Amino acid sequence: MSRVLIAGGGIAGTITAIALHEVGHEPVLFEAYDRTAEGVGAFLTLAVNGLDALAPLGLKDLVKGLGFDTPRMSIGLRDGNRLAEFPLGGPLPDGTVSQTVRRSDLYVALREEATRRGVRTEFGRRLADASQTSSEVTAVFADGSTEAGDLLIGADGLRSRVRRILDPAAPVPRYVPLLNTGGFTTGVRLDDEPGVMHMVFGRKVFFAHVVHPDGSVWWFANVPRATEPTPSSPVPNGAPWRADLLALVRGDRTRAAEIIGATEHLYTPWPTYDFPSVPIWHRGRIGIIGDAAHATSPAAGQGASMAIEDAVTLARCLRDVTDPAAALSTFERLRRSRVEAVVARGKRNGDDKSPGFLGRVARDFFIRRALKHPGGADPNAFMWNHRIDWAAPVSA
Repeated sequence: MSRVLIAGGGIAGTITAIALHEVGHEPVLFEAYDRTAEGVGAFLTLAVNGLDALAPLGLKDLVKGLGFDTPRMSIGLRDGNRLAEFPLGGPLPDGTVSQTVRRSDLYVALREEATRRGVRTEFGRRLADASQTSSEVTAVFADGSTEAGDLLIGADGLRSRVRRILDPAAPVPRYVPLLNTGGFTTGVRLDDEPGVMHMVFGRKVFFAHVVHPDGSVWWFANVPRATEPTPSSPVPNGAPWRADLLALVRGDRTRAAEIIGATEHLYTPWPTYDFPSVPIWHRGRIGIIGDAAHATSPAAGQGASMAIEDAVTLARCLRDVTDPAAALSTFERLRRSRVEAVVARGKRNGDDKSPGFLGRVARDFFIRRALKHPGGADPNAFMWNHRIDWAAPVSA
């Protein structure tokens, strides 16, 4: 049994801890913030590949109970015309389809399940540095305290400290020229079928909404912005942001303006980033997973699912490969080509939301996808169709 120190107590770190505990290791989660993320964040859609990967950990039914089925997606244009409707990844053999869930609900449920299984989480422990010998890793925290373990796994996200420890010259995240925002409202009643994600390529903004089974409307918007926000050039917030967003959807013959206007609280817009490729994922007994290794644009719809696949794959490697460095090398071999392909697909999907995208939308989504002519296979299918064989042994 190895003692595995995990920097980052979010979704990626927590599922990794559960998976490692499941195969007999002793994971310890170290979260930089001194409080939980309850009530924080918007919502996400978990794709079927991520849900399938949760099954061997006994987590699929837990997650399914948090949100609602999102089996299909429709694509439309600003004039109100819908181009196509198609499955959002297709069902698993047991009928499971993609699920839409509040991010904070997912986090809280996973954290509570990790605690129930005996995983220890320490809050207010921000990783500052780490060193290793041939037999152990020592993590140094911002308060000067230290912890020793057999491995250190960085699940510490886009601005990963572990990535910098591994490689001080590691690339910085690439800005994808989109802002994200969204919200929830009960102030609009729509006759849409609950669970169908409606996506509209407007004149100046990409807008999506889905009706919850309780009748509330969950929505998000992607707003093109060529320059990366900085402290000296921040994005607007509050009333100015609402006014800006309403101006962007003005003239579109959709329900976007009505939905935005009825939403009491709009999320502060946040920029989009990804990593085309991170050169170094591990050295010796230290490695990175999730967004720390391969952040993808939300346009891929795969961020959480990639973290889940990482967690399950890493657990399989540390279950079957006894040498920690060899296990981390095996993990990279099994994951790198897939996640970099997902990042590239997310970048392409995001580019299609930028100004001047309408010709590409008609070609890629309507002609190639809806009409299914020869050569028109769904370019996103490889993401959804991936399956991990938990029982299969892994060799270095």
